[in-house]
Amino acid sequence: MKVERVALAVVAAVLVLTGAATAGVTPLAAGTVASLFELTLWTTAALFAGTAVVWFALAYVVGAGYESPPPEYDGDDVQVRVLTIDAADVVQATVDSLPDDLDDVHVVAEDAIDVAGADVHSVPEDFECDAVRKGRAIEWARRTLDTDREYVLYLDEDSLLTDWRGLPDADVVQLRERPRHTGSALSYLADVYRMGVQIEQRAFARLSVPLFAWGGGIAVRSSVEDAVTWDRETLVEDTAFVWAAAREFDVDFALSESVCRNEAPPNLTEILQQRRRWAAGNLDATSLLPTRYRVLTRVRNYAWALSPVVTLVVVPLSLLGATVVYATLFVAVSVVLAAFTAFWYLRGVLYYDDADQVPLALALPLAPVVTVVHSMGTVAGILAPPADFRVTEKAGPDG
Repeated sequence: MKVERVALAVVAAVLVLTGAATAGVTPLAAGTVASLFELTLWTTAALFAGTAVVWFALAYVVGAGYESPPPEYDGDDVQVRVLTIDAADVVQATVDSLPDDLDDVHVVAEDAIDVAGADVHSVPEDFECDAVRKGRAIEWARRTLDTDREYVLYLDEDSLLTDWRGLPDADVVQLRERPRHTGSALSYLADVYRMGVQIEQRAFARLSVPLFAWGGGIAVRSSVEDAVTWDRETLVEDTAFVWAAAREFDVDFALSESVCRNEAPPNLTEILQQRRRWAAGNLDATSLLPTRYRVLTRVRNYAWALSPVVTLVVVPLSLLGATVVYATLFVAVSVVLAAFTAFWYLRGVLYYDDADQVPLALALPLAPVVTVVHSMGTVAGILAPPADFRVTEKAGPDG
């Protein structure tokens, strides 16, 4: 992660200094400023453009025509495990959302709580393993909770399973996500934007290694779970598990039609910390990947961190009347990248229910701000990775 941290810090410093000089705040030589500023912007734009092209290839070439496999396993084949620290009211809503055929339900908590309709287990304080926090709880559950069912379905504490269609025959099954609005409008819109970007998941079943997984709803074949285990120190236990499984075994991955309605982070602080953990955890876990996937993942994360640069630097300077980069080619590239941003947001809008689409589409002019909200956590994760797992604050069933 050091390479990304140094490079991002250098780019940020160059943009601040040359941007200030361009606005006339600092007395740097005009020619030097213009050259360095344009070089930095061009490099940033080229990197983001390359990432956008790769995304397009994944979503519309590799993933073209992908349809979720038909379900072959129903609730009788699944044990559900809901992970929490002590959010009893949030977990209760999640358990209440489960269909009747998912009848083997366990809540794994750090502290003792009461939840109707599920067996509740507390992770003993003296349990030791390499995994930490949430991963430690999952590993304890794997070792402790017996099951003869084909799959274990892990749900986050706020994962309302609103559309259950069974599971296809795959070693790892990723449930779809549809975040719901709880607090901050910008946090919610940033998650809508993420849903548009995330349609690339349909290509993951055709890759030798899925590029990420999320823990809101993920089902793992019991035999694969026991072979791979969750016993590794990481901030992104779900992605790290899938990468370790792909490295050690010839596992197959499927994207399910079943949908979880998770809470969008309730405020800007929480979404910043959530994205920070994701970015830092993903970069740290790349040691599990083959070289080509490691390079791809690290470059993508770095590019996402730089993606709001036009919004944060070029637009304010232009509004101040400063001459930035008006070369025809750069303007054309900027317009194309802005179109990608709008496209990703609109793809996210189309992913939602009909009743939500019109009001969400009306927020399109906010897309540049939304990308900043979405990406600033990635910047923080690279520059200042968290030392520990931090649970995203939940609004609860009344939020």
